[in-house]
Amino acid sequence: MSNNDTNSTTLKFTDLNLSEPLLKAVRDQGYDTPSPIQAQAIPAVISGRDVMAAAQTGTGKTAGFTLPLLQRLSSDKGIKVGSNNVRALILTPTRELAAQISDSVATYGKYLNLHSTVVFGGVKINPQMMRLRQGVDVLVATPGRLMDLYNQKAVKFTQLEVLILDEADRMLDMGFIRDIKKIIALLPRQRQNLLFSATFSSDIRALAKGLVNNPLEISVNPENSTAEKVTQWLTPVDKKRKPAVLTYLIKENAWQQVLVFTKTKHGANKLTKYLEAEGLSAAAIHGNKSQGARTKALASFKDGRVQILVATDIAARGIDIDLLPNVVNFDLPNVPEDYVHRIGRTARAGNTGQAVSLVCSDEFKLLLDIEHVIQQHIERKVLDKFIPVNALGESRAIRPIKAKKPKKANPHKSAKVEHKDGQRSAGGNNNAQQKRSQAKPANSTSKKVNKPRRSNFTANK
Repeated sequence: MSNNDTNSTTLKFTDLNLSEPLLKAVRDQGYDTPSPIQAQAIPAVISGRDVMAAAQTGTGKTAGFTLPLLQRLSSDKGIKVGSNNVRALILTPTRELAAQISDSVATYGKYLNLHSTVVFGGVKINPQMMRLRQGVDVLVATPGRLMDLYNQKAVKFTQLEVLILDEADRMLDMGFIRDIKKIIALLPRQRQNLLFSATFSSDIRALAKGLVNNPLEISVNPENSTAEKVTQWLTPVDKKRKPAVLTYLIKENAWQQVLVFTKTKHGANKLTKYLEAEGLSAAAIHGNKSQGARTKALASFKDGRVQILVATDIAARGIDIDLLPNVVNFDLPNVPEDYVHRIGRTARAGNTGQAVSLVCSDEFKLLLDIEHVIQQHIERKVLDKFIPVNALGESRAIRPIKAKKPKKANPHKSAKVEHKDGQRSAGGNNNAQQKRSQAKPANSTSKKVNKPRRSNFTANK
């Protein structure tokens, strides 16, 4: 993957050919110097090139595509968006990330005469259909809800100019590949394509083959690297004492804002109740919560009304809090790359932060996998009050990461219609019926043909 040698420290936003309304919006946010991903991506997108950009979480890549997108759309004056049409489509895996990107579009586009909206599952579809009727310049969407809207003829793509896939690697992990392929097939062939991902695995490259045209490839950080300003450490602890250790750390260090990651939804609920019983204000956010509850919990955490947000990995991407100081891995993730995204919620936009992991002996193998992926050992601190009975094994020497072989296509995996974000694609019931019908014996047909009527007489009689 090629690295552009642009030195962002010598550049200002005023050097990137952005219009005055956009520069004014950038100044309103207190920025004057672009991050490395912004310095490289913005000129490329403005020039009309397809782009494949890999960047570590928290590096400002959302503005890296939002600003040049708004520049392009606003420079084509006089274009009127038809009813239910969109000019730019941004696809993203989770509702929280969709809402964050939508906020970014609104923030940077506030001095422009452009219209945008966001659509995702978990909320009523009719208000979204009403907003789309007037046509929008920028639509931010999760794949499942977008397909629902398309199947109800609430969205059209005849005027589409730009397609952006954000967190493309995560969308593949969450089972969105079928919807993404369907959506791409519906779009005009003449369009600009921007693909942003934490990594460019073989799966991502296979998807990109039919998507991008002679793309500029940008990489500003080593694959799966963690932010330099995150202080990482772990404490060995017995599994049953994790809630007590977390409570001790929060109270002893007077942490005022803590994002805690658990492995399961049930675990998130249970831990939240425990923390509240200890006199701490806490809220849970996970896939079983309604979208209204998720939005309320996140808003309360951002504005300080809730001290602790307990989340599953739906929050590993999509929560953007400028000064979030503390992230705690109550449970280590099963997928080691998710550790990078979890701790990337802190030390964003050049700030500092710390990531603490509570690791029991059962998670030793997960710890080894994480240290291998990030190519470093995580510092250990033993708490005298909580010395574990079951000792945590010693870390191994860091082995270099070998290049992965391309995965073989798995037709059964691609047939999934239930997404981890809790959205079911349109046609899910039909697929289920199809699976049931395929499970029947090959020589079976309808019940009327194969099932003889019951009779008191034998066939010979």
